[in-house]
Amino acid sequence: MLVDVHTHLVPYGWPDLGPGRPWLRIDSERAAMIMVGETEFRPIGPQTWDPPTRLADMADDGVDLQVVSPTPVFFGYDLPAAEAAKIARIFNDLTLETLAGQPRFLPFCQVPLQDPDAACAELDRCLAAGHAGVEIGNHVGDRDLDDEGIVTFLEHCAHVGAPVFVHPWDMPEGPRLNRWMARWLTGMPAETHLSVLTMILGGVFDRVPETLRLCFAHGAGSFPFWLGRADNAWHRRGDIVRGRSQRPPSRYVHRFFADTVVFDPAALRVLVDTLGEDQVVVGSDYPYPLGERPVGAVVRGAGFLTAGQREKITSGNALRFLGRT
Repeated sequence: MLVDVHTHLVPYGWPDLGPGRPWLRIDSERAAMIMVGETEFRPIGPQTWDPPTRLADMADDGVDLQVVSPTPVFFGYDLPAAEAAKIARIFNDLTLETLAGQPRFLPFCQVPLQDPDAACAELDRCLAAGHAGVEIGNHVGDRDLDDEGIVTFLEHCAHVGAPVFVHPWDMPEGPRLNRWMARWLTGMPAETHLSVLTMILGGVFDRVPETLRLCFAHGAGSFPFWLGRADNAWHRRGDIVRGRSQRPPSRYVHRFFADTVVFDPAALRVLVDTLGEDQVVVGSDYPYPLGERPVGAVVRGAGFLTAGQREKITSGNALRFLGRT
């Protein structure tokens, strides 16, 4: 069995919500462009909105279940909370409409994370309507995952048993980062690395219940490779580094999952060796061009994995993350 925990969609019927807002320019029956105001953000095709197309690709890749999350550019965290709540409701309802009657898709909702009460209310509404979990961005402006409001939301997710998929977004821009997709190639790993450290050093894992099921996208960014550096700093410069954490960073790696969107067996080995074979799940970033196809190819071809480890990573761990075991 193969479960892909990291895929995205954009509903084909996405409305125009006004100047400066993300919208969908329909170019043909099989081509569209995500727009942000008048700026082209990303071309997309039917894989992002058409279940039969997705199912055909899943059949080609041997994928049995697909977690389907929002595309982060639609989060709206920079907007007034009421507007972000409206966007979340529209996106979430259109997602359920798009995927209706397709049990191999597990929809994750989005929430107005800048307002914890509204975020909790939207999550509850979505879980009751048929969503299987929630995707959140890794920060809201300068507020990272140790922000009190975001911690309140994570505590609520633990209470209601909702799995949380954390996706980097809104990476810094500048002359050094706007070339060669450097925001995606360096900014995304750094953003995720920072947010994992934030949850550790900000004391979040010491506060939220261990029932919280959390997964970081893109192999937890650069965090696994630099965990030794974080531990070294925690011990040698604890006066600055320890923050609100009770233990060194390596003592928290059992508290979260990370997906396998790392593209290389050597990187996968670092990920598995660092987090443990029980904390790694297959992800692809389907259907976007920086994703992995065929899905799970690196895991299936990793000669260092035993059959038991491979089974955990391709299905067992994901089912635990989703609360299905």
